[in-house]
Amino acid sequence: MVPNERIVIVDFGGQYAQLIARRVRECGVYSEIVSYRQGADAIIDKAPKGIIFTGGPASVYADDAPQMETKLFHAGIPILGICYGMQLMCRSLGGIVTASDSREYGHAEVVKRTAGDIFADVGAITRVWMSHGDYVTKVPDGFVVIGSTRHTPIAAIADTKRKLYGVQFHPEVAHTDEGQTMLRSFLLDVCGCSGSWTMEHYATQAIEEIRAKVGSGKVLLALSGGVDSSVCAKLISAAVGSQLTCIFVDHGLMRLHEGDEVEAAFKDSGVHFIRVNAEARFLDKLAGVTDPERKRKIIGEEFIRVFEEEGRKIGQVDYLAQGTIYPDVVESGEGNAAVIKSHHNVGGLPAVVDFKGLIEPLRDLFKDEVRALGEELGLADYLVWRQPFPGPGLAIRVIGEVTKDKLDTLRQADAIWREEIKNAGWERKVNQYFAVLTANQSVGVMGDSRTYAYTLALRGVVTNDFMTAEWAKIPYEVLAAASNRIVNEVAGINRVVYDITGKPPATIEWE
Repeated sequence: MVPNERIVIVDFGGQYAQLIARRVRECGVYSEIVSYRQGADAIIDKAPKGIIFTGGPASVYADDAPQMETKLFHAGIPILGICYGMQLMCRSLGGIVTASDSREYGHAEVVKRTAGDIFADVGAITRVWMSHGDYVTKVPDGFVVIGSTRHTPIAAIADTKRKLYGVQFHPEVAHTDEGQTMLRSFLLDVCGCSGSWTMEHYATQAIEEIRAKVGSGKVLLALSGGVDSSVCAKLISAAVGSQLTCIFVDHGLMRLHEGDEVEAAFKDSGVHFIRVNAEARFLDKLAGVTDPERKRKIIGEEFIRVFEEEGRKIGQVDYLAQGTIYPDVVESGEGNAAVIKSHHNVGGLPAVVDFKGLIEPLRDLFKDEVRALGEELGLADYLVWRQPFPGPGLAIRVIGEVTKDKLDTLRQADAIWREEIKNAGWERKVNQYFAVLTANQSVGVMGDSRTYAYTLALRGVVTNDFMTAEWAKIPYEVLAAASNRIVNEVAGINRVVYDITGKPPATIEWE
């Protein structure tokens, strides 16, 4: 579902690659991330309107530092280098990059040296976010310095003839006051993008591509009832109608009453809906397993086996559809990214799948874009804004071995937490909230008697794209009400804690 206009973001190992992609899309321009290892030819073949080089942890002059063939700089494609990307551009074209005596990290003020280019709509002095240990001390021929700071004389550069630009700071982070303005100028003015990429266009193109791929074949969709799979179901249904069968696998790892709620939402919706009750099957496979990556792999494998079996019952099935979204792909280690965690529908897939192929129409979208697509397709609000729920379900919210007793305990506690959030009117203020049953047990006292029971962790985060997140500042009285109810109403829990860690350094889920 790639539009005609695209920006390619070349990842050199920077922590903000996904954030850059998100910022580009906020300007109405489609973006995709590729590893520098793909090389110049593969990038040029994508015919991008522009290229952005990310930052990275390496020193550009090190023997094993990520590199890029110089032919990319002569391909006539506008390029913006950020931090390491700027240093790489300079060194590749004859400039000099030198190690600093000390690392510069934090806010700095850039003095603008030119009135046009990527600084066209930026103030004469603008606050930016620096994070680097190397400096460009000599620019290549054809470049001029367009921005400086007190400690970094060469903070921004431009070769307007070749449309090559570099900034030593990070325009993509919120700490850079006019960073989005700089990116927009690069995308719209320098690259000539129209800024017209919308969910309406995405939906139209996605439907056409699904129809072309499926033809007269049958599609089997893994429907969890969550946002991603629900939007996926609506999109594919719009494309191929009755050729789609949605299978909901109740693996016994759902939230309280959720299996019945999913069935009620889809059974009479006009979609061919099948519910498979497979709790015993999944719990048997998970018995004794404590490693979260193994849990994910086991669940992903068992999902596919169930789909294959159900597919055979309904006749020939040509394609398996999944609600995979972009953060799933990135966190599972595609491209140049490190493996954060395997998602059951990405890293968890078995090598052999009994279908012709996969259909993943949301694979290029961030979570908020998936919601926007759902609204564009006319999906009910209660489905579009349903709380995100991972494919492996509560298996990765029970730390350690998964048992039915632990799941039942967590289900009750999680339901109380979600109810208190709703009662307080915070359900739309917190993007994701849930409970985690930890493996820690501690001593407590209840009714003058000693207890030794589990610690429950409550989680709440605020985020736009689910690639980064801040912990939600939920009022103390809401936390207190939830804690009081949980320890009094749920057997086996005598301590409640609240997770105040952002992403990064943590992930949103605990496993």
